[in-house]
Amino acid sequence: MDKQDIFGQVENMEEELGIAFANFTTFKKTVVKLMEENQRLSIENQQLRKLLKREADPALPAQGDKENPMIGEGYDNLARLYYEGFHICNVYYGHLRTEGDCMFCISFLNK
Repeated sequence: MDKQDIFGQVENMEEELGIAFANFTTFKKTVVKLMEENQRLSIENQQLRKLLKREADPALPAQGDKENPMIGEGYDNLARLYYEGFHICNVYYGHLRTEGDCMFCISFLNK
């Protein structure tokens, strides 16, 4: 084997490693996307289970009872959305709450 053949093989291996690395990077991005979606769906599923449990057990207090004064139907709807796990503030309105309570939403509810 001469030096030219060895150098050609090294270049070929380098090219194959580059392709493998690109494929691995694409695969990694896909796995990250799937994990994020799985987390989002798990949180949404948990919120839906809480909601179903609340509706199935009439002994549980309604979310608007005693916690906030009854201001009106619009307020009740926003409070219900918040307790179902969605943002009602103007910053993140309609997005799923994934980090617990939102100070903007709480501030809005306390007005």
